[in-house]
Amino acid sequence: MTNFRTQLCAALSLAATSSVALAQAPSGTAVPVTVDNYNRAQSAMPVIGFLNSESPGPLAQLVSAFRRGLNETGYVEGKNVIIEYRWARGRYDGLREMAADLVGRRVAVIVATGASPSLLAARRATREIPTVLISGEPMQDGIVVSFNRPGRNATGVSLFADALSAKRLDLVRELIPNAAVIALLVDPNSRESMIESSEVQEAAQAIGQRIIVSKAGSELDLVPAFTGTPAALLIAG
Repeated sequence: MTNFRTQLCAALSLAATSSVALAQAPSGTAVPVTVDNYNRAQSAMPVIGFLNSESPGPLAQLVSAFRRGLNETGYVEGKNVIIEYRWARGRYDGLREMAADLVGRRVAVIVATGASPSLLAARRATREIPTVLISGEPMQDGIVVSFNRPGRNATGVSLFADALSAKRLDLVRELIPNAAVIALLVDPNSRESMIESSEVQEAAQAIGQRIIVSKAGSELDLVPAFTGTPAALLIAG
């Protein structure tokens, strides 16, 4: 890994942390900058590949926080770094092609966020370009060797979301102590969502709480998923 890539990976890791910590920050309205918008001199700027499995609209605040985190480390989009955005918009089968496209553009670093399919797509696309990830369980996905020494070409932030699954269920029961049924919405395409689903169901069984699991892998699946009259809804992943 070159000296620049090492510095940029460190900056991106801090920016990734900022995007989590500053999730409630006001969303930015900057137009995404692409390589094609620059002349030859400008295209010499380093390029960050940003790969996400979801849609940009709901994540605008996180992207804004991510940019601010980069700014705090000296990298300003359009000034000394370019960001190439790739949004799968829930169509996970397109992630592999998007990741390969970023590799073909010879980006300096890939930032893989969203559900585990985007992380896996980035890993399969390259073992050389450094990848900064925001992940729930990167070890279970086989993306990193360990948290202390991730190895390969990956670094980033782990959210440990699965460890909080039982606590989320407890909080719902505190808010609605007489809840007879709690619904759990699961994305069958996301490994993280499926793992969290198992954690919630195990915690519910231990305390005798009835859980109804509904699976929705796309927007079209959401309407039939919201059937019945549960007292509360948990979203896994």
